[in-house]
Amino acid sequence: MIKTILTKELIQLAQQRAAGFPVEGFLRGEGPEHPKALLIGEAPGEVEVTIDIDTPFAGRAGVELMKFMETAGLTRENTYITSVFHSRPFKDRLKLNKRTGEEEMRRYNRKPTRKEVLAHAPLTDYEISLIDAPLIILLGTSAIERVLGKKAAVKDLHGKVLTTSVQYLADLEDTVYQWTDKKYSVLCTYHPASVFYNRQLASDIHEDMFAAKKWLEENSK
Repeated sequence: MIKTILTKELIQLAQQRAAGFPVEGFLRGEGPEHPKALLIGEAPGEVEVTIDIDTPFAGRAGVELMKFMETAGLTRENTYITSVFHSRPFKDRLKLNKRTGEEEMRRYNRKPTRKEVLAHAPLTDYEISLIDAPLIILLGTSAIERVLGKKAAVKDLHGKVLTTSVQYLADLEDTVYQWTDKKYSVLCTYHPASVFYNRQLASDIHEDMFAAKKWLEENSK
C-alpha cells in the first residue's frame, strides 16, 4: 500500500499553476500501486483539507462513496482514489448567525473551474498514465468532462464501461487537451454528493457500481 504516487516536484508545479485562485490546502491521491480501479472525483472539501485528515472522501460524501464502492467489490485498500483538482475551491459569503443576529463571513465549497482543473492537469495525467488501472471510474461532471471532454454527460454515459481515449495536456502552456493514443476502460457515474440533493440517484449509482463489479470480475487477470 502506498500513500500517493505524486512526486514533490509535481505537487509544487500544480500549486504554482493554481496560485492566485481562491483555493486552499492540498490533498494527494492515495491507494495501492496496482489497484483494481482508479477512482477520480472532483475536488476535496473542507473536511479533506483539514491538516489531521488528509484523506480523499473523508466527509459526508465519503460515507456514501464507501457504500457504493462496496457494491463494486472495492475498498480503500484495493482502489486508488484521487480527484481532478487537489485543492479545496471555496467561495466566501455573508451568512446570518441566527443566534447572534449578526452577519458573518462563511467559507463554502464550490465546484472547481475549468481553469483550475487545467492547472492540475499534469497530476491527473500522471496518475492515469502511471497507475494504469484496469478500470477508471469517474465520479460526477468535473471528472467526466476533464477525462472524456466537455461534451460528455453523466446522464448519457453512466453505467457503461467505455473503451476510449482520454484527454491529456500535451504541453504545460496548452489550454486545450489532446487525446491519448492508448485506450482505457472507463465507467462514469454520479458524484456521491449528488444523493444529498436527489436520493433517487443512489439507486442509479449502485447499479453503475454493480456494472463495475461485473466488468471487473469478467476482466480480472
